[in-house]
Amino acid sequence: MNITVLGAGSWGSALAIALAPRHEIVLWGRNKHLIHRASQTRQHQSFNFPPAIAFTSDFGQAIAHLSAAGNRSESLLIVASSISGLRPISQALRAYSIPNLVWLCKGLEENSFLLPHQIVQQELSTSLLCGALSGPSFAQEVALNKPCALTIASYSPALSELVISAFHGPTMRIYSSSDVVGVEVGGAVKNILAIATGIVDGLGLGFNARAALITRGLAEITRLGLALGGRAETFMGLTGVGDLILTCTGDLSRNRQVGLALAQGKPLTQIIAELGHVAEGVRCAQAVQNLSHQYGVEMPITDAVTGVLFRSDSVRDMVQRLLARDATSEIR
Repeated sequence: MNITVLGAGSWGSALAIALAPRHEIVLWGRNKHLIHRASQTRQHQSFNFPPAIAFTSDFGQAIAHLSAAGNRSESLLIVASSISGLRPISQALRAYSIPNLVWLCKGLEENSFLLPHQIVQQELSTSLLCGALSGPSFAQEVALNKPCALTIASYSPALSELVISAFHGPTMRIYSSSDVVGVEVGGAVKNILAIATGIVDGLGLGFNARAALITRGLAEITRLGLALGGRAETFMGLTGVGDLILTCTGDLSRNRQVGLALAQGKPLTQIIAELGHVAEGVRCAQAVQNLSHQYGVEMPITDAVTGVLFRSDSVRDMVQRLLARDATSEIR
């Protein structure tokens, strides 16, 4: 199968590496210098690229690869940008005929509060076969061919079948879901909760506190997801509790690293500069908070994290406010 990956960051690069043994892969990046260097050295950041992957910084050339094999319906375009890059890429794709599209980004658009599929629906044809690929997965482990399980969420069974046939293999299991909203809500909110968990762990509050925060965080994901039209069972699956556990507890998590650094008293600007990567929980925290207020959904952990990130609230005050909340029923 001919597959084009738009975005040569960590996740796009890792997925290209994982798919290269079975498919014809073109990896596109907008930075001509970095793409040229990667094509020459076969290295980028912490990744080693196999010879089979082709590189380009030419957008048109990357899209043309989808037609090179003749059967375009069997080709696949993967958008591996951040949520902030999804709209401009979608706008650029208007000039092309795209048979099948999958995006990897997680979060909400900062100003519109839209989920990824809503952005795609605004910018591209509603008849496009498309979906979100999500689930508990660190790029570094995927690139090393370590086992993982992901979910393709789409309203199109045909698109889901195509993605499963392309990705499913000995070390990568792919499940399907028609709950696009639920899958995307889980992917967005878990990053904010990972920041909170990093703060709790950075303050040395213990495993009990971590377990409580993750569990109540799952309740926040579920409440918002149901309000937006997601299904309850989705939040108990890979893109709900699975991705939440990984992002909150795994030291490869960028968002968890943000929380750990906040607990050390570092300012956010310094943390982001030292991280050197996108931390989507920071970018979408205010959007999630605004959306929760719009729908009347109670999300105290999200509110507390947003206060630390953008209102200069102290991390210890954040914890104290959460602990001081009135007792209530666990299920509501």
